[in-house]
Amino acid sequence: MESTNNKRATIYFDAQLHKALRLKAAESDRSVSDLVNEAVRLSLSEDAEDLKAISDRVNEPRRSFADFVTELKDTGKL
Repeated sequence: MESTNNKRATIYFDAQLHKALRLKAAESDRSVSDLVNEAVRLSLSEDAEDLKAISDRVNEPRRSFADFVTELKDTGKL
């Protein structure tokens, strides 16, 4: 860990998940903390992408599921 602004947290893992995480850390010569931080960063990055996609589509017209299914039937796609 390079940052001096690290915060400590207690996290409880499923026993098998913890074992896999420890083995991956040992195999990759990284710490469990590094692996968890990377996973959390990836997850938050994906969330940010999803939120941007939602924001980009906020002005798109909306239609109901029923209307969509009816359109599929009318066009012979169902």
